[in-house]
Amino acid sequence: MPPAEELVTLTDDGLYCPAGGFHIDPWNPVARAVVTHAHADHARWGCGTYLAADPGEHLLRTRLGETADIRTIPHGRPVDHNGVRVSFHPAGHVLGSAQVRLERWGEVWVVTGDYKLDPDPTCLPFEYVRCHTFITESTFGLPIYRWDRPDELFADVNGWWRANKDGGKCSNLYAYALGKAQRVMAGVDATIGPILTHGAVEKVTRAYRESGVTLPPTTPVGEVAVSRGKAKPWPGSLVIAPPSAAGSVWARKFEPASEAVASGWMRVRGARRRKAVDRGFALSDHADWPGLLTAVRESGATRVLATHGFAPVLARHLRERGLDAGVIATRYGDEEEWADPPAAEGIP
Repeated sequence: MPPAEELVTLTDDGLYCPAGGFHIDPWNPVARAVVTHAHADHARWGCGTYLAADPGEHLLRTRLGETADIRTIPHGRPVDHNGVRVSFHPAGHVLGSAQVRLERWGEVWVVTGDYKLDPDPTCLPFEYVRCHTFITESTFGLPIYRWDRPDELFADVNGWWRANKDGGKCSNLYAYALGKAQRVMAGVDATIGPILTHGAVEKVTRAYRESGVTLPPTTPVGEVAVSRGKAKPWPGSLVIAPPSAAGSVWARKFEPASEAVASGWMRVRGARRRKAVDRGFALSDHADWPGLLTAVRESGATRVLATHGFAPVLARHLRERGLDAGVIATRYGDEEEWADPPAAEGIP
């Protein structure tokens, strides 16, 4: 943990900037929260005020409610908090996701939140920000995690969907409702068939559209007419739902159906089998191992602090390459809901 006199410290409420008097992605309700994005493990309900990047405003309102005191600023425009210059820079994770740049007395820190380097049409691409200290996530901080090119991955998804349609089946794809589901919509070939959504997915999708993100037409499952005695309307459709819907009565009504999961954890051998689905697509909104190393290198940081995920592994790797690297043990959750312990696959 960084010493108390430094720009960012760790408290019982999470990362804290003592000079500026605010927390970054606090774990508990605090007076002043600087928020990297709208996922629940980063934007906690009940804070006094929130500061975030402009593109994420609709999502934060959707999550936190209309009465929340949310202020947003454009990417790259600094504001002053008690002598600390704070600015947001695109993180490429989900819509509105941002890295937080802090500067005081010539010292620059960057807190990344969550990020990815792969292209994603639903959000701004990751921006390399030069700094002295770089606080990085490490959700997939093992060498085994390397993502396929998005065009190759979505060709695979489209092939699965098309084959199911030809076989008279529905295609149920489970993906996190905020970010992953919309990335799936933007990446698939919408001419194959109708795209239907679970209510939780549709709610977030509306916020994406209100934010100016172009997505193919979707229909909430609840608005699809089902007539007694007539053929089911589901075959040929792609149904996008959160992982919590898998195995539910709601999901079983689409039978006959093929089920798949979109998650970075699908890269690990056996993950699909343990989740009892037909297909697993290794699609993640987090950086893979090469992406983490690239982000660290391009930051120019001489010190790196890794958080959540496989932080000790990443920090050790960076130390072996001459960097001053350590771990900040955080209480961050994991929106990649299909996690499996890699140790079960013999991964150190």
